[in-house]
Amino acid sequence: MTDDTQPRVVPRAVEPQLMFTGDAAAALDLYAGVFGDTAVESQVNADDGTIAFASFRIGGARFRVIDSPPVHEFTFTPAISFAVDCSTPEDVDRVVEALSADGQVFMELGSYPFNDRYAWIADRFGVSWQVGVASGA
Repeated sequence: MTDDTQPRVVPRAVEPQLMFTGDAAAALDLYAGVFGDTAVESQVNADDGTIAFASFRIGGARFRVIDSPPVHEFTFTPAISFAVDCSTPEDVDRVVEALSADGQVFMELGSYPFNDRYAWIADRFGVSWQVGVASGA
């Protein structure tokens, strides 16, 4: 429940931020190779060559990535995933094949009651993706 006596914040943006531990550049390369409309908007490298901060877009959605200098006990979890709506079943197949290489499959590529061509996967970095044919496609 919100406290109506407190002013509400209107954020300028809310964007997902992906934290890697040395693999942010490789992840950006993978995503640029899978999605034709990926564009890195800005990138600042740390002295050791890792990414201190970068922003990029896929399908109009803006993401942030960093390489965390300390190694943490946690990594990505499938509880948060990125939904990708593809135009054709063939596009779904290509995205799933590329992103799931050396990754993990949570739901096999197939037909489900909610989508004719769908899979839920994690890429080799542990980022979770739900890929399917857009409704009406």
